[in-house]
Amino acid sequence: MALLDELLRLGLHDIVLSPGSRSQALALAAAEYERRGLVRLRVRIDERVAGFVALGLAVETALPVVIVTTSGTAVANLHPAVLEAHHSGVPLIVVSADRPLSLRGIGSNQTADQVGIFGAAIDRAWEVPAPTGDAGEADAAAQLARDVWAAATAGHAGRPAPVHVNLALADPLSGTVTLPEPDADRPTPQPVLAAAETLELAWEPGTVVVAGAGAGEIAESTARALGAPLFAEVSSGAHFGPNLVVAYRELIGAANFGDRVERVVVFGHPTLSREVPALIQRDGVRTVAVRTPGADDFNPGHRVAEFADAITVTGPADDSARSWIGRWVTTSRQLLEVEEQAGVDLSHADFGRRQLAIVREPVDRRMLVEAVWRSTWPHDRLVLAASRLIREADRFVPGKKIRVHSNRGLAGIDGTISTAIGIALASQVAGNAGVTRALVGDLAALHDAGGMLFGAGEPRPRIQLIVGNDRGGTIFDTLEVGDAGPADALDRVMLTEQSVDFGALASAYGWEYRLVVNRGDLDSALTESAGPTLIEVQLAR
Repeated sequence: MALLDELLRLGLHDIVLSPGSRSQALALAAAEYERRGLVRLRVRIDERVAGFVALGLAVETALPVVIVTTSGTAVANLHPAVLEAHHSGVPLIVVSADRPLSLRGIGSNQTADQVGIFGAAIDRAWEVPAPTGDAGEADAAAQLARDVWAAATAGHAGRPAPVHVNLALADPLSGTVTLPEPDADRPTPQPVLAAAETLELAWEPGTVVVAGAGAGEIAESTARALGAPLFAEVSSGAHFGPNLVVAYRELIGAANFGDRVERVVVFGHPTLSREVPALIQRDGVRTVAVRTPGADDFNPGHRVAEFADAITVTGPADDSARSWIGRWVTTSRQLLEVEEQAGVDLSHADFGRRQLAIVREPVDRRMLVEAVWRSTWPHDRLVLAASRLIREADRFVPGKKIRVHSNRGLAGIDGTISTAIGIALASQVAGNAGVTRALVGDLAALHDAGGMLFGAGEPRPRIQLIVGNDRGGTIFDTLEVGDAGPADALDRVMLTEQSVDFGALASAYGWEYRLVVNRGDLDSALTESAGPTLIEVQLAR
């Protein structure tokens, strides 16, 4: 177990495994490491779930997480999580068990070609022959661990990435486990940083800053330093601050706003609007992009003029910047304002009836995303699925400095529940007293329902799974396909209407269940939960 020993010394804290015969030695060793307090072990029966739990753990801790699987289709089931990690820049270390070379290609049970199984989604892969007990094997394994750790933390042009170790194991597949004693002086690992290519920028008229997934707080501080309006997606980590323009979609297409933009500075990977890519591809607009942590640099239409790893702002903004920012911010706020009755002239009876009507008001998507946003604070975590609701949140919720995550590397709906559970586990192990909320559509929930399973002995974090149930993929109603053919055909092949009993589903997995049909139910349900809770919010199509 020299490989795992050295990974522990380098700073490994989390292992996620799915059981299997060929990987039993690794599984038993991981269990012994956990018993001695050397590592946190999570066990999941479904490898796809395990992959996304590991992704969530790595997102929250910003450290590599090891995933252990057996051979065959078990490895293939990790592919969705590995793809997301590749495109989001998340450090995962896949350790797959395999048969020795002599047992491959002869029809052995559960044997597939695992070498290169992840293709271009893996930055580096190692094929490790079965150990024979020869002198020097332990040293070679320790060196392999160092290479693996370096590649996971900074192997993709200085950025984190998933890597793969395919480990051949021969019979006997397990035996007595001998492990080191816990190291009380084990250091906290520091991220490996590559030399950064820094670009200097100064205030220029017509500048805006765009923040997409993975941007982080640096986008907000850069917007302030540049004196520029900030178009920060809700999952960017920069959706706050005095320069935030929530209604950026509407204003990009408005006269005397979007047509005055001359320079766009992009952080992260914007994915939630069509207006931003269209703006960047306009004639006369110059774009500077800060490289994302993932595999692909954001470059719509190949129109980005310059790329950099970081930006330094030189000199203060011009006085005209205040007017430029003010117009955007003020108009955005006016567009989002909702007229409300003052109520001061109402009689007590009329006021009471009005309040009762508000409590009984059916929940719509805007009300749902605003309530979830309002209930979430810096000590909480919020995970948004690639559903219609994340776009609703991006359009309406005000600025707030909270931790938000969404799997936007490939913007798939799979693995959202498992990712959220990984984030919840990591944040609460670290002493965080908050709750993790996962806001998902009904199809995203069903796509990862297996992620709700906690085996015996597995910790159950404080998590609320909030399912906006409009009984199908209504996001397609808002896209071009919504007008592309007969309604009955579109409903069958795109909407894919479902009638799942989410209460029964919650009960089957041992989760608390709350049903929300009006605003009063919603406000009550979003109070902090002691354990896993599924909150079903019924929405109209």
